[in-house]
Formats: sequence, structure tokens, C-alpha cells
Amino acid sequence: MLLDVWYWVAIGIGTLAGMWAQAKVKGAFAKYSQFTTRSGLTGADVARKILQQYNIHDVTVEPVPGALSDHYDPRTKTLRLSEPVYASRSMAAFGIAAHEVGHAIQHAENYGALKFRSAWVPVAGLGGKISMFVIIASLLLGGMATVGSLSWLLGWVGLALFATTTIFTLVTLPVEFDASKRAIYALDQGGFTTGEELQGAKKVLDAAAMTYVAAALASFVQLLYWASLLLGGRRD
Repeated sequence: MLLDVWYWVAIGIGTLAGMWAQAKVKGAFAKYSQFTTRSGLTGADVARKILQQYNIHDVTVEPVPGALSDHYDPRTKTLRLSEPVYASRSMAAFGIAAHEVGHAIQHAENYGALKFRSAWVPVAGLGGKISMFVIIASLLLGGMATVGSLSWLLGWVGLALFATTTIFTLVTLPVEFDASKRAIYALDQGGFTTGEELQGAKKVLDAAAMTYVAAALASFVQLLYWASLLLGGRRD
């Protein structure tokens, strides 16, 4: 299996897509971090103002170490902004901060896709941990060539477990795209940016969205590979 060229093709597609997406978002963030907005507000200021704009008063905004480590924690209702975003007055900081507030707004409005993703996290975590053990066990026993056999049963269980992670990456797409849409709308309606600044923030968010697309593509390609292998496409 380690010499199977299609395995490395599947892994390579995901790796290259991820590297391209990461390079794209880092490049966009670096570019638009150089442009200071006219308002003089920081990323943290914008986050708090948008929260007030939407009458959300129970979310805390705090700094977190690292770069591009920004996230919203629905369990504690805490919006954590990375150091390059929290105190920055750049177009990039505005976009990232507003995006994370977008998740807080989703949470406050009980956005369905976010609720599903949050509930699915432990399912995907368990599936990701044990799926490969089950799939390899099925392959060692002969795969899914014989219907009703133990290897056939293990194969379907393994694929179902692996699919939980693919489902997670797919449901993440509407969650992230919607948060970015809300971010751009909030920045525009709140009057925090000029038209040019808003476009800069949007380009950063568009680049960031590609990382989630790449993750979904990588997971889906790997799922297809294991399915073809188990269903009879095994190459010795």
C-alpha cells in the first residue's frame, strides 16, 4: 500500500491544495496589513463595536498568541484575536476581526450550520482517530470483495468513520462563507471602512476561505481513494 502511486497522488493533491491556500492567505494578510484604515480603530475596537451594533453584550474579546490563530469559542462566548489583529489598525485586521464576530452573530442567531458543526465535532474527532485502523484491518482481511464478510463489514464501518471528517470539512464551508458575508455587511453598514478598505478586507477573507475549500477537497479525495481501494481497486 505504501508503494501505491494513487495513494501518494491523493495525499499530494490535498497537500498541494493546502500549501497553495496557506500561501494565498498569508500573502493577502501580509499585503493588506500594510494599509492602515482611516478610522484609527484597532481590530479589537471593531470587533467590540460590531458586537454592540448587533446587541450582543455577553461575548468577551481578548488577545491570543500567534499569527492567524483567531477564533470564536461558542462554549465560553469568547472571541480571541491573534496579536497581529487585536491591536492592528489595518484592512486585514478589520476583515479578520469582523469575520470572527460573524461567528458570534451566527451563535446568537442559532445559525443551523454552526449548530450542526459544533455538535459534529466530537463525532468527527472520534471518526478521525479510529477510521484508519478499521480500514487497514479490512484491507488486511481482503477488503470488501466478499459481501457479508467481516472484512466487508469493517470496510463500510471504516469508510463511514472517515466520512465523518469529510462531512465536517464540507459543513465548515457554509459556516465560514456566511461568517465572511456577515463581516463585510457589518463593516459596510457600521461605516467602519471606506469602499477601498472594505475591498481589502474582503480580499483577505476570500483568501482565507480557500483554506477551508482545500481542506474539504483533501478529505474528499482521500475518502474516494479509500473507497476505491476497499471496493476492489486494490493495487498490489
